[in-house]
This record gives sequence, C-alpha cells and structure tokens, in this order.
Amino acid sequence: MQNASSRQQILLVDDEQDVLLELAELLDNEGFACLTATSVQAALKQLTRHPDIALVITDLRMPEESGIGLIRRMRDHTARLHLPVIVMSGQADLDDVSELLHLQVVDFFRKPLYHARLLKTLENLFPEPKLRAVN
Repeated sequence: MQNASSRQQILLVDDEQDVLLELAELLDNEGFACLTATSVQAALKQLTRHPDIALVITDLRMPEESGIGLIRRMRDHTARLHLPVIVMSGQADLDDVSELLHLQVVDFFRKPLYHARLLKTLENLFPEPKLRAVN
C-alpha cells in the first residue's frame, strides 16, 4: 500500500465517533488517507493544518454547528471555495436539501450510508488510477 502522503486525503466530520471509525476504515481500505473531526471547529483546524485535503464528507446535524455551517465557513475562504463536499444525514428536510444545492455539494447521502454508492461517487470524483494496494 502507498504511504499516506501519496494518497488522496479525505476529511470526515461527524459528532458520532462510531460513524467516523466505520467510514475511516472503509475509505482507508480503499486507499484513501482519512482525517477525522467531531465538530465544525475541529474540522476547520484540520483544514488549516492539512491544505491538501481533497474532499470533505460531513454530517448535516451536529450539536454545536451544522454541516451547512461548516460548508458556509469553507466557502468564505478562496482556497476552499471549490473543495468538494459530500453531506450525510439521518434526517434532512427540503430546506436543507435546497441549501445544500445552493452550496454546490457533490452529493447527499442518507444514513445509514450505502457503501457501494459512496465508493462509486468517490470513483467519479477521483478518476485517476486508484491509489490502492494491489491485491
């Protein structure tokens, strides 16, 4: 397997630690390097520390600030204006979906996530030869 510095970095944001662990394991097994954050503030710190993050996957509903708040704050910075974002949620209403479309997110997934669909979306986002271990 290639080292973490040569793999696409994905930032995973969710207040539920078990969701982060499951998603990080799935994506790590697919050859991605995952960073995690349990809040918007922690996510913003990760984005500052790791400017080479290629994608953010965030939960919509979190206690202190929502995923929409995170995306708005990201879009306030020129360097993150076009950073792809995927949103996941167990509950979203029409206003949320409308706002996500306005913020130009790549995709929206209902929880629980269908791993095959997420992996297909990632394949479309990163069409380069996969940075995966050869089996």
